[in-house]
Amino acid sequence: MSKAGERFLAKPVNNFYILAISALSLSIIGLVMVFSASSIHALDTRGSAVAIVSRQFAFFVISIPVAIFLSQRSLAQWRLLARFGLLLSAIILLILQIPGVGKTVNGNTNWIALPFVDVQPSELAKFLLILWAGYMLSNEERTGKSRVNVFALIGPGFALVMVLVMLGNDLGTTCVIAAILGGMLFVSGIELRVFGSLIAIGAVAFAGLIATASYRLDRVLVVLDPFAAEDYKNAGWQPAHSLLGLATGGIFGVGLGGSRQKWGNLAEAHTDFIFAVIGEELGLLGTLVVLFLLAAIIYSIFKIALRCKDPMSRYVGSGIGCWIAIQTILNVGSATSVLPVVGVTLPFVSYGGSALISLYLGLGYVFGSALRDPEVKVELQKAIERRRLRTS
Repeated sequence: MSKAGERFLAKPVNNFYILAISALSLSIIGLVMVFSASSIHALDTRGSAVAIVSRQFAFFVISIPVAIFLSQRSLAQWRLLARFGLLLSAIILLILQIPGVGKTVNGNTNWIALPFVDVQPSELAKFLLILWAGYMLSNEERTGKSRVNVFALIGPGFALVMVLVMLGNDLGTTCVIAAILGGMLFVSGIELRVFGSLIAIGAVAFAGLIATASYRLDRVLVVLDPFAAEDYKNAGWQPAHSLLGLATGGIFGVGLGGSRQKWGNLAEAHTDFIFAVIGEELGLLGTLVVLFLLAAIIYSIFKIALRCKDPMSRYVGSGIGCWIAIQTILNVGSATSVLPVVGVTLPFVSYGGSALISLYLGLGYVFGSALRDPEVKVELQKAIERRRLRTS
């Protein structure tokens, strides 16, 4: 990296700008790609090509002021909410278990059908759980980490939420929550020996969940060759057509709106497999732009978090960074058949109002952390003053 680039990244206020610009840019790209990927399905099932993207646009419009509002909240207000984060997560997930309330989609009972929209409580639960864990870890840091093992502090809470999520048969969200736990434990300074043991235990548990359901085992095995004759028209269908879409796109893509795989070959083209549609229509360059923006978001979140003097802001910010990172890895891994399909959306890009709003809740917290940095606050005030002088 050049010295100019190093100086640019060294200024804390630029991490704020990078995060804001990257998140907005990626969300706009997401709206375009949701329209492209969903238009055929929306026209066929809802009678309008814009039926799905119009909802996503509404969620995006709601998310922005929500994030701005949350960025202005004080640490005391956040701590008050965080104290009840685990309880709130458990309550909204338990609601799914009430007969007649939980809606099953693709085998997962993780939705609540409301009159105008379906809500996915597990998305909000991720954010609330990160808040709670950050609150607990920050309290422990203030009193001395030698008093209690950090895993014993937050591990049982995460385990409870994962069990509740698995009651709805949602392995993908369970994997994301487990990875968030691992990331927050690592940031907390847990001993590597203990950390390694926990990873081993988690791997065994993951293997057990796969082995106890034949369709999950099929999804894992099909990664080896989704085009195999015995798998292609079954578990290998979506991974195979995802790869075909990416291969067809080449470097520059077939053009926006030109995907063939979205015409019924990819049942989840606007959600789980939107990365494949991006690769087919916008090519390798399009996928690299999306990955670059995601990397910029994750990088800036961690940079902001690690500058925070308040331990809760540091832990929560790191948890949010882990959340976005692991979902990106799982989604892109599924689309490229490097990882089994687990039904995880691509952050800020895939269709999903609950997911988008929950992500912007997280960004609202991170923006607030940045704004509490005196250096960032001064630089932003200077920028506002310069803009005022230019327009006066």
